[in-house]
Amino acid sequence: MIRTGRDLSAEGEGAAPAAAIPAATVPASGAPAGVIALEASGVPVLDLDLVTLPYAFARKFGVTLSGEAVALREGADPKALIEVRRVLGRPFDVVVLEPAAFDRLLGDNYAMDGQATALAAVGMGDELDLLADGIPTAEDLLDTADDAPAIRLINGVIADAARNGVSDIHIEPYETGLVVRMRIDGVLRETLRMPPHVAPVVVSRIKVMARLDIAERRVPQDGRMGLTLGGKLLDVRVSTLPSRAGERVVLRILDKDNAGIDLDALGMSRAMHDLLEGAINEPNGIVLVTGPTGSGKTTTLYAALRLLNDGSRNILTVEDPVEFAVEGVGQTQVNAKVGLTFAAGLRAILRQDPDVVMVGEIRDRETAEIAVQASLTGHLVLSTVHTNDSVGAITRMRDMKVEPFLLASTLRAVIAQRLVRRLCPACRRPVPAEETVAPLLGIARDAVVYAAQGCAECNGTGYKGRVGVYEAIRIDDTVRRMINDGADESAIAAHAFARSDTLSSAARRMVEQGVTTAEEAVRVSRRDTDG
Repeated sequence: MIRTGRDLSAEGEGAAPAAAIPAATVPASGAPAGVIALEASGVPVLDLDLVTLPYAFARKFGVTLSGEAVALREGADPKALIEVRRVLGRPFDVVVLEPAAFDRLLGDNYAMDGQATALAAVGMGDELDLLADGIPTAEDLLDTADDAPAIRLINGVIADAARNGVSDIHIEPYETGLVVRMRIDGVLRETLRMPPHVAPVVVSRIKVMARLDIAERRVPQDGRMGLTLGGKLLDVRVSTLPSRAGERVVLRILDKDNAGIDLDALGMSRAMHDLLEGAINEPNGIVLVTGPTGSGKTTTLYAALRLLNDGSRNILTVEDPVEFAVEGVGQTQVNAKVGLTFAAGLRAILRQDPDVVMVGEIRDRETAEIAVQASLTGHLVLSTVHTNDSVGAITRMRDMKVEPFLLASTLRAVIAQRLVRRLCPACRRPVPAEETVAPLLGIARDAVVYAAQGCAECNGTGYKGRVGVYEAIRIDDTVRRMINDGADESAIAAHAFARSDTLSSAARRMVEQGVTTAEEAVRVSRRDTDG
């Protein structure tokens, strides 16, 4: 039995539920984009704006869309359909599904992959422009409590970002309008432009979601919010900054699934993998990961923690901020307002009987000295520093006044890394090396390399995803002696990389293998003449 939303709205909670449709009649997959077919139900399937209900609402109240119809979980309160009617703004048919069938349909609707662009709010493009037009002006906001368009707009932007592997969303107000840019594979691209009156409403709504002070527009604020999109857990860090045209907002999307990544998934060579695994299995010492912001250092550290987290060790961290929650690891977030700095947190951690300590970053002399003392007293310390390459990390520790003999006796390994964009395998094209910057990498001018082209698979960018480029120094007896004697970077590098890759040579190999472009490799290479 199928009843209309209009009938249910009129009859209220007294409406009788329809008969449940068996789970077997709901297809697991294969429906075209924007359509979930319920062939056995007889419900007409039309190519409409499929998902306009927030995922949390759909899951909590047991309602989701199916083509032109609305599916209701068996046993759910039909009163939820009244709210659905208000949101959709049109009448609709209702089909009641058994719980198993409903859950499958819900998962398909909000899946984050495949052809079904089932976002947690609305589709992108023209539909978001229409939503932006529906947001009231700042003056109108005083006269209405209905901010549903703003919520749907924000949800749609975040959902589309998560679906496309975006790391950061930039919301930038200008006198001419509000611009949304997304960082995909390390590069910012404008994705949406809206009227200027939208800015204060959107920013205020984001601040409410992140539990920030919406009345305070004069100072920067930081917060975070947790979202579930299609069963995928996302942690979104929010940063606001006052500007002449209004508050700028940056949303950093942290996919909590990445907390479970292991060393094998980092794309390291077998030699690099074995070097890092050997270093972190030492009973004590310091292992450093270095590179610029956004180079994947935190991901590498979490992968190392995952390998060590076998239940036999007490693993404690002090981070700024805690990006991913890891079961079995004690994680502490830096809070400078109350005096909980990296140094203070590390000092406190050492009183908690740790076996392994991770410090988000060694950035000052005090933290460096405590890390060294911790390693000398039998602890394994993992941390990051900001330097151009692995040898530079040794110099950086010296600059923080760590005594050379202490550094030589405690340092186990230094890994430097970068991220380069991976060529889209569907559209990459071969070109002569002499037509690119490949010769700067030492590649013969008559060799063939690959260039980016752009297709539907990669949204016209020519790239799809990123891959790590690594170099590492294992602190052997010779390097240890050189550190103790105060040898310069070039001397240490000459020994350390005599038989292993530098960032430059590792990037060059990726160009030769067709993994990335010569331009990407040159960008991450510091020593172009290596190799």
